[in-house]
This record gives sequence, structure tokens and C-alpha cells, in this order.
Amino acid sequence: MLRNQAEALLTHEHITTTLPKAKELRPFVEKLITVAKRGVKANDPKGRTLAAKRQVGRDIQNDDVLTKLFGDLAPRFMERPGGYTRILKLGFRRGDGAETAMVELVGSEFDPKKAAEEKAAAEAAGTDSPAPKKTVGERLRAAAKNIRGGEKKDKKAAAPKASKPARGAQKKSTTPRKAGGS
Repeated sequence: MLRNQAEALLTHEHITTTLPKAKELRPFVEKLITVAKRGVKANDPKGRTLAAKRQVGRDIQNDDVLTKLFGDLAPRFMERPGGYTRILKLGFRRGDGAETAMVELVGSEFDPKKAAEEKAAAEAAGTDSPAPKKTVGERLRAAAKNIRGGEKKDKKAAAPKASKPARGAQKKSTTPRKAGGS
């Protein structure tokens, strides 16, 4: 399970899962990234990169994920001494009430300066800009809404219910009460 979740996290850079699973996943993924960093840093002809790929390949079998880890993610975290993942609590799942969390790689969140540069480059190229990325808060609200079952219906728009009888008023009975009995 950890291998599958680690593979999904490295592929998509964020996943939603229960809080205990997220807490178990965090050190597992951080060790994989650390080994990949060492392999990229030691990029020498003696083959340490190959050894690091094989060591990480024991846990991650997907070649595309390995390529992304060694090509994109390890160089991105080269200056960072640790703490490559972030756990954000989302709330409770609707069906069973389990506490959910989003695990994401640090640096995969929205950067306004980078977005402005991309927009300027897109305008210079004459093409439409890509859809703007959501902020961390917007992503959390969207994920929490998906977990809780979407938006709630407006109560006022629903069909009106029959009014309740006044307090202390007797209910009308359609059948007579039984006399006596045990």
C-alpha cells in the first residue's frame, strides 16, 4: 500500500488519504527522495546514480515515476535539507467519519511570481494563457467539498413541510383507544 501511495504521490505531487496513512507515507517518500538526491548529486562515471536508481527501484517499480523522481524532483529538492512533503488536514470523510488529509510535495503549490511570468510569456507568444492554478486554500476547500459529498442543498428552496401542531395540542386519533387490556 505504501509503495502504491508513494508512486501516486510522486506522479501527481499530491494525494488525498486518511491521516494515519499520510503519517506513515511521509517518511517513506522522504527517504526515497533523499536517496534520489544522493544519486543525482554523485552523478559520476562510477555508477552511483545507477545504484541509487536500483535502490529506489526496489520500492517504485514504475519506470516513468523513477524518471520523474531522478529527472525533476531530486534536482528540485537539491538545496533543501529535508521536509519534502506536507500534510494538510481536510476534515472528516462522509461515509465512515475517518479523518482525511492531503499529502503534497513542497514546491508544487501556486507561485504568483511564476504565474505572472508564464502569463507574460504566453502573451508575448500570442497564445492564450493556461488556466490559473489554485492556491493552497482553494485546493483544500475543493478537496474537502469532494470528501464531504459536495454542496448542500438550500433548505428554503426545498418543498415546504406541514406545520407542526402547537405545543400541548392533542393529536386527532382515527381509531378508538383500547379499553383496559393487559
